[in-house]
Amino acid sequence: AGAMSEGRPLRLLGLHGYRQSERRFRQRTGALRKALRGRAELVAVNAPHLVPGGGEDDDGDDPPRGWWFSGPDTFDAGEVAASPVGLEESLSAVQAALAEHGPFDGLLGFSQGAALAAMVCALRARGDPRFPVAFTILVAGFASRAPAHGHFYREPIALPTLHVVGDADAVIAAPLSRELAQHFVEPVVLTHPGGHFVPAAALQKKAYLDFLDQFRSGQSQ
Repeated sequence: AGAMSEGRPLRLLGLHGYRQSERRFRQRTGALRKALRGRAELVAVNAPHLVPGGGEDDDGDDPPRGWWFSGPDTFDAGEVAASPVGLEESLSAVQAALAEHGPFDGLLGFSQGAALAAMVCALRARGDPRFPVAFTILVAGFASRAPAHGHFYREPIALPTLHVVGDADAVIAAPLSRELAQHFVEPVVLTHPGGHFVPAAALQKKAYLDFLDQFRSGQSQ
């Protein structure tokens, strides 16, 4: 990511949570997109795997999706999965989205999407050419417990990150998100009092914009 022009808003590829979809993620990030207006544009993409069984708000043309499974067609962030399934297809999906809808400046991941985005950061920090992003925002993220995914966290990840942690998050507990942040070099951590959602009140808006502004104004990264 070379010099980023003053005039163009940054572009973020959005990675939704488990059991969400691109459309649901878009619906639930309206306040965030409004807060970022003129500074950054959020473009979400669907995960490649359908989650069986649907959800309480499921409708047939927008089934819930996931980035990988920790068990047969199930996912639990706390599970030490012996044989996780589906991650390679999701890395390929992110690669394809970056190529087809780009250029993008960074990623914004939520929940399982944030866990995936952290893995992309690790690959990018090692010089993987498939993922040309300069920074990532990780909301309610966590490190995968699967031993097969351990290689992502073996060395500190040198890519700028903003980690958004909900103190009342009952789905991904705050300590899990803080633990993920510790795998990064100089992470920025933003704590909010709420639960499992992408916060966009005034305090969070300022933190997002402060973080993003370092990648604007023509500075070469």
